[in-house]
Amino acid sequence: MEIGITRNVVFVVISMSILILACLSTSDESQSFLQVKPTGCNLYEGKWVYDESYPLFDSSKCPSIRKVFDCFKYGRPDHQYLKYRWQPNGCDLPRFDARDFLRRMKGKKIVFVGDSVSDNHWQSLVCLLNGINTTTSHVTNDAFSTLKFEEYGASITVFLSHYLVDITNEPIGRVLNLDSIKDGEIWKQADVLIFNTWLWWYRKGPKQPWDYIKNDGKIVKDMDRMEAFRKALITWAKWVNSDVNPSKTKVFFQGISPSHYNGKEWNEPSARDCSKETTPLNGTTYPGGVPLALKVLKEVLRSNTSPTKPVHLLDITNLSQLRKDGHPSKYNAFRGMDCTHWCVAGVPDTWNQLLYAELLQGI
Repeated sequence: MEIGITRNVVFVVISMSILILACLSTSDESQSFLQVKPTGCNLYEGKWVYDESYPLFDSSKCPSIRKVFDCFKYGRPDHQYLKYRWQPNGCDLPRFDARDFLRRMKGKKIVFVGDSVSDNHWQSLVCLLNGINTTTSHVTNDAFSTLKFEEYGASITVFLSHYLVDITNEPIGRVLNLDSIKDGEIWKQADVLIFNTWLWWYRKGPKQPWDYIKNDGKIVKDMDRMEAFRKALITWAKWVNSDVNPSKTKVFFQGISPSHYNGKEWNEPSARDCSKETTPLNGTTYPGGVPLALKVLKEVLRSNTSPTKPVHLLDITNLSQLRKDGHPSKYNAFRGMDCTHWCVAGVPDTWNQLLYAELLQGI
């Protein structure tokens, strides 16, 4: 009897040891994140803190950065903007783990859909994954660009769609159709979708890629642009509700990426752009307040999406507003003043850390 008891005790001790070793062997930053994140912690409320371990990658070793985003290559002299980490209140973001990300995304298609800010976001993710020693293939055309990681069967794509809704060529000219989304047939094949639109809604003149707007079956020369934005988002939300299979596809909306052309918004009235900004704003809130576009977006998500077809908001607006220092300004191939896009490496890396954190939670 004593021998039997002893054997049982030894078996339990060995089993517990194996379990502990297994836990230790998998305890990376993504695992610790799941342990330390308190229930209800808002990843999007916090502040920027200086961290010498940043940036997360060396942009000079990432071969695919577009000329408009590559601030380091085009001579930005200050590098402090690279040294900031987003610190949520009450919890920590996991440091981006490229190999873990690809393992979790094995066999899956990740698609960013939107304007050049989506491209900015995609380019950051490409660079974050660039250090992994694996075979890749790249396919690109006028509508999309895809990088595939062959070993993992995973791909990340950016699909150009300035308004999400359609622009069609009709006898009267180019028509922005607020009621139609034909590209959705392509998008719904993805496993992870990250949408964005805002940058082009107030463009006029030669930079406006349409001549008329079609709304509720009626064609008009123009209309209130914020209302047009709202209507397009409602059409997009209806598409999510009708066409997306939530058991296959996770849907995110990136939020509203801010510009920094008016120093009054960050209590520097003499600043006419972001050209002299080298550090983030201190604190947790942006003096300029919440942009109306974000209020419209949140209202549409609240009123027009279904709990059974959830859309997860990557609420990057406030944390990006605090980064008046994160834009290329004149340090791009075109030497134009750009306070709309973001340096890579830089702020979009945090957007991807937040995406990674959301995916880790299983949403």
